[in-house]
Amino acid sequence: MQRRFLILLFSLFVLGALTACGSQSKEDVVKKLEKQSEEMAGYKTEANMKMRTGKEEQKYNIQVWHKKDDFYRVKLQNDQDEKGSQIILKNDSGVYVLTPALNKSFKFQSEWPQNTSQPYLYASLLNDIKADPDAEFNASENYFVFKTKTNYQNNKTLPFQEIYFDKKTYHPVMVKVFDQDMNSLVEVQFANFSKDDSMKKEDFDVDKNMAMAPTEAPVANMEGEELEEVLYPQETFGAELADEREVKTEDGKRFIMTYAGDKDFTLVQEKAEVQAASAQYSVQVNGEPVQLWDGVFAAFEHNRLEWNHNGTTYQLASNELTQDEMVAVASSINTAAMVK
Repeated sequence: MQRRFLILLFSLFVLGALTACGSQSKEDVVKKLEKQSEEMAGYKTEANMKMRTGKEEQKYNIQVWHKKDDFYRVKLQNDQDEKGSQIILKNDSGVYVLTPALNKSFKFQSEWPQNTSQPYLYASLLNDIKADPDAEFNASENYFVFKTKTNYQNNKTLPFQEIYFDKKTYHPVMVKVFDQDMNSLVEVQFANFSKDDSMKKEDFDVDKNMAMAPTEAPVANMEGEELEEVLYPQETFGAELADEREVKTEDGKRFIMTYAGDKDFTLVQEKAEVQAASAQYSVQVNGEPVQLWDGVFAAFEHNRLEWNHNGTTYQLASNELTQDEMVAVASSINTAAMVK
């Protein structure tokens, strides 16, 4: 009897040990994520992103291509933007923000995407996990879940995120980004994440991606249009609209709004000009690509912010506002429209 009891006790001990070995720690999972990142020659994935950072929810369809070591192609298509998508490229020459429908691009010498959180990039998610010594970890039936701090350079209102990885494949499944009160304001759902070693450097070429313009949007009917709606910022940091002018240009109208207060700024809006395919318009920027709170990428240089959205070109300039404050003003512009 005693022998049988000892055998049973030993069997339970072994079973418990095996069960314990089967549960993985945070360190174990991070190592496997790192190993997967190191072994991948590249990957492709699609994602849907919902952003509730303004009064209206913004939805993006995202396509990501990554080739080791530092080649990226991120296509963002806003379902409310009828004038085309943005493509963010990183290749041997630099970082580019392309608007194919306008045949226009900005070029940067930038550390993007290493210098800021990007909820749709595998390496960025892994970097955020590794950078947070207090990252929380748990495992559900199907997912490994990390709760970490974020590293958004121009948006301190989104300090936390939850990152979900599939337990079998270690592929990203979902990311939720939260405000201080743990309200989920950004949600990314991944689909069709797959390793891919077939991509070439040419896939990340600016000219090749610009050539997609005819399929991006009906650019022809943008020619000759005038700006019909003027948008006003909801965030002004106490400044008030002091002057508003309408200036006629060769291509239509330009609206110039001057705000005065403790922190003055000027906002310019005009219909985006579509460049001819034979005259691609490229701007070298001695600054950084910054992402507005509605997902649109802008170019920041010397206290000036420029971006294109839904067929309109915006410029915001100020000697008093900080870069973060300029991003906040710009991000608030698309929340309400007034017909001019």
